[in-house]
Amino acid sequence: MVHVLSSRILLRPSDPERSRAFYGEQLGLAVYREFGTGPERGTVYFTGGGFLEVSGRSSTPAEPSVRLWLQVDDVTAAQDELRAKGVEIVRPAVKEPWGLVEMWIADPDGTPIVLVEVPADHPLRYRPGI
Repeated sequence: MVHVLSSRILLRPSDPERSRAFYGEQLGLAVYREFGTGPERGTVYFTGGGFLEVSGRSSTPAEPSVRLWLQVDDVTAAQDELRAKGVEIVRPAVKEPWGLVEMWIADPDGTPIVLVEVPADHPLRYRPGI
């Protein structure tokens, strides 16, 4: 078995400055570290139990099958905050048949991002023996 110590998702945006403004200012992700210099420098953001690295530049669109899943405490509050910051809400918050509350947005390159709230009574909250 491979012993994984850490992980991160890597995004190569078409416009690094625009993507850093989105993830850092509009979405409000905290910076874990930065490396390099200039407009194509790398920025690594905290995403709860993982990291998101925005670095380099790509001339091709993001792979349409890639999605970011971010769990938040309160999707409705996040929706209001993001809307106030000018983030387009692709799909407003709704309680899904599987019990999660989900809202969809997209980053500047169109990468879909789902913000998820796990209600207190949802099975994902159940931890046997804890």
